[in-house]
Amino acid sequence: MFFIVRPSNLKGEATIPGSKSNTTRAVVIATLAEGESVIENPLPSADCLSTLQVYRAYGAEVLEMSGDRWVIRGVGGRLKVPDDVLNTGNSGTTTYIAIGTAGLIDGYTVITGDHQIRRRPAGPLLKAIEDLGGWAISTRGDGSAPVVVRGVIKGGKTSLPGINSQWLTPLLINTPLAKGDTEILVDNLQERPYIDMTMGWLSRRGIEFSHEEYERFLIRGGQGYRAFRERIPADWESACFVMVAAAITESEVTLFGLDTRDYQGDKVIVEILRAAGAEVEVFDYGRGGIRVRGGKTLRGMEIDCGNIPDAPPILAVLGTQAEGETVLYNLGASTLKETNRPKSIAEELQKMGADIRYEGDSLVVRRSRLRGTVIDGHTDHRIVMATAVAGLVAEGVTVITDAEYTRISFPNFYEVFRSLGADIQRVSSIE
Repeated sequence: MFFIVRPSNLKGEATIPGSKSNTTRAVVIATLAEGESVIENPLPSADCLSTLQVYRAYGAEVLEMSGDRWVIRGVGGRLKVPDDVLNTGNSGTTTYIAIGTAGLIDGYTVITGDHQIRRRPAGPLLKAIEDLGGWAISTRGDGSAPVVVRGVIKGGKTSLPGINSQWLTPLLINTPLAKGDTEILVDNLQERPYIDMTMGWLSRRGIEFSHEEYERFLIRGGQGYRAFRERIPADWESACFVMVAAAITESEVTLFGLDTRDYQGDKVIVEILRAAGAEVEVFDYGRGGIRVRGGKTLRGMEIDCGNIPDAPPILAVLGTQAEGETVLYNLGASTLKETNRPKSIAEELQKMGADIRYEGDSLVVRRSRLRGTVIDGHTDHRIVMATAVAGLVAEGVTVITDAEYTRISFPNFYEVFRSLGADIQRVSSIE
């Protein structure tokens, strides 16, 4: 599918859907728990539905799946060997956590995903599974899916490079169910808010663990998860697209569902936009809404993206509308996502006339006059959404491929932008 975008401003109110990262963790922990768990405001995105499908194969029973809540009966650690190959779709988080869960099972589990998942590195996690007493291989020997895993992990000591938090989260969630204690050493952890989110879930479930400055993690073995009832907070990563869109146009938008006290790292967008010169008002930590008014002169700045690896595409778009120079750095984790995102967004914004350079570990962006053109979405939801926002300030018409990929993380992206007045169309073909 395609998006066709023309210059336009936004006005009105919108509710941001639930957090993808939190929904994924909720489904996994509900499966591992004893009893029935209730997940309120889950995100029914393609990635989260992949998580649900995979964990059903591990034995989870979905008792209710309505628009605003999912009810899951867990297996209490008594996981079943899947009847078939597990397909995680486009979800990297699901892939990695499912690998960790497979390590708890006395049997073989085969895990694969789409063409992007089959390129994403899992080698350090596979090695950790073996360090802890399991068995894990990449079928092609390149450290990527398809992978085959057999448990049972017993606990012990392992180490991980810190560039990708998605290798650590599976161990933190699954090793409490190992028989023995686990020690994990991590070198220079990036994406720390995602680990804070994971540890928040563990703490609320009564799991015993500790860490020393995010470098050494200790998890007691022989534990179990309790069933829960939790409401999923809104997704700050999705909110970034709407907030930046409002800031770079003559717009006024109020967003609901967000909470600045949440673990999600992308909540820093409030401070980034304020530092750039945008007008952002937060009412009652976001529970009363967050209002963004555009039409202001924006300033370039330097932004450390180590903890917000999904934000560089939309921050690059922000940089094209800011005076001076915007430098996005510490981009290593962002290169390991569905695509090398810094490279992909630089290529596409250059097509639109942007003054943007991808140099080493940085994106350097200068204020630019954007022109509509045909954009390759790279089958990456965040590239699609970022370039759609760029189309709101580009002269002429912007056409973006792979529009259907917004379903991965922000399934009502199109509807939200249309409701706010964006001149955006979604079509199945173009002449």
